Amino acid sequence: MPSYSEMALLFGVKSKNAVFKIINRMIELNLIKRDKKGYIHFSSNPFSIKLLGQVEAGFPSPAEEELLDTISLDRFLVEHPESTFMLKVSGDSMIEAGILPGDYVIVDRSRKPKENDIVIAQVDGQWTMKYLSKEGKNYILKPANRKYKPIKPKNELVVAGVVIGVVRKYR
Repeated sequence: MPSYSEMALLFGVKSKNAVFKIINRMIELNLIKRDKKGYIHFSSNPFSIKLLGQVEAGFPSPAEEELLDTISLDRFLVEHPESTFMLKVSGDSMIEAGILPGDYVIVDRSRKPKENDIVIAQVDGQWTMKYLSKEGKNYILKPANRKYKPIKPKNELVVAGVVIGVVRKYR
């Protein structure tokens, strides 16, 4: 949360006392709360989405709508926020993995890459996204598109992070 001085600017008020009153009113409305140290946090994530059940992707089944929970997409997708970032995908080398041009991939730098992980890597000075694979004692990068060949580093392979999710928006 921003400081009281920053909130005064955001709320368009001149005093910290006015901010204090706004904060207390927001606490009364259960929009925010104070933790044991006095820090202010949202009571729940304001950007959460209702989880109403599941849907059959095979044969149709009777539909029942029941509120099961609410899910914050950032909490669902991101385990380590301090080491996670997103990249917009260009190119079609990962289409057989379900990653299409225009998608966004969520990448975690803190995960130790393992064989068969989809990784963001720098190969001989060029950045790419591929499956990490081992050929003998050496690592190579394999595309998920039959049109492309595996990439064998000539000098250097540096893995920057592991892809942990894909976001696609249908328009």
